Amino acid sequence: MMKWVLLLLALFGASPTASFTLVKSVRFSRCLRAAATDCPLPGTAKLDVDWKDLGFEFRPTKSHLKLEYKDGAWGKPELVSEPYIKLHIGATALHYGQACFEGLKAFAHEDNSVHMFRPDENAKRLKSSCERTMMPVVPPELFLEAAREVVKDNMAYVPPYGSNGAMYLRPLMFGSGPRIGLQPADEYTFLIMVLPVGDYYKDGLAPIPALVIEDYDRAAPRGVGNVKVAGNYVADLLPNMEGKKKGFPIGLYLDSSTQSTIEEFSTSNFIGINKKEKKYVTPKSSSVLPSITNKSLMDLAKDGGWKVEQREIPIKELETFEEVIACGTAVVVTPIGKVVKGDDIYNFGDGKTVGETTMELYTRMRKIQNGEEEDKFGWNVQVC
Repeated sequence: MMKWVLLLLALFGASPTASFTLVKSVRFSRCLRAAATDCPLPGTAKLDVDWKDLGFEFRPTKSHLKLEYKDGAWGKPELVSEPYIKLHIGATALHYGQACFEGLKAFAHEDNSVHMFRPDENAKRLKSSCERTMMPVVPPELFLEAAREVVKDNMAYVPPYGSNGAMYLRPLMFGSGPRIGLQPADEYTFLIMVLPVGDYYKDGLAPIPALVIEDYDRAAPRGVGNVKVAGNYVADLLPNMEGKKKGFPIGLYLDSSTQSTIEEFSTSNFIGINKKEKKYVTPKSSSVLPSITNKSLMDLAKDGGWKVEQREIPIKELETFEEVIACGTAVVVTPIGKVVKGDDIYNFGDGKTVGETTMELYTRMRKIQNGEEEDKFGWNVQVC
């Protein structure tokens, strides 16, 4: 059968390489159609709230996935219903913070198929985090298969199309073997937790104020700010809570050396929109986590004719931006109404309305994720 497909492709002028790619695609599509027959429909689980009122919080689902590394090799993935783990008291994750994690989403489309958004990029970023913290790398193909399996097993908990929700995947890797001296563990545990989520902020897509963090640093040059390790987030807990008490839902960090250039928000990358020059500006720093959402938005901006600049951004350049965005997996985009640094206040728009460019980027991203616009970039990976 396959030789006839190749012959037909050749007759129509396809190159051998293109033919092979197309044949692989045919095989893959056939496998997906076969797998889809035993997939339950998304949005059929019974929850304590309506699908449109999920918020961003933990909710129990059917299972999580567990994968262990022992004796120099990965074992077989296991779907586990019990939401607890048994951990040695000497685990390096507990003593030395040898742990990292990821975050990605899966979306239901109108035809009830379910797709993960750019999981290959999460596999790459996890690899970078594991290498920096001396943990074994989860092979990308194993990462993708594990993610697919846990979503498939929890298909009923994927928010249905039209609910504005998604299934959030939280891959987590940590040293589970005991070490009392400072050294890598000999055993590791990889988990993927899944849960249905809605908007990260209770008011949804609405501008919020940001406070420049001046008394604390998120990360140091040549440190671990560019990987997704647990320690980066615990460092932000105190300044984050202090900022919220002052009425600021999010903090903005400057570079730790000079406190003069913008790095990133507490849990999100920074984007500045200069509409006059049609520029999309985002920081370039070894202390900033490479955001998959930001990477995607940059592609969308370029596709829309914007000039994208990754470079140092002096704090005073905030004066040139008509819109400022915090971006990340949980929110996609969060419009920033103003940034406050001491007595200096930088306002963007009226502080109440989502900026035009922010809305355009958000809308296009969500349409691709929800299957409402052609996925010309090949970002969606089908589960069922």
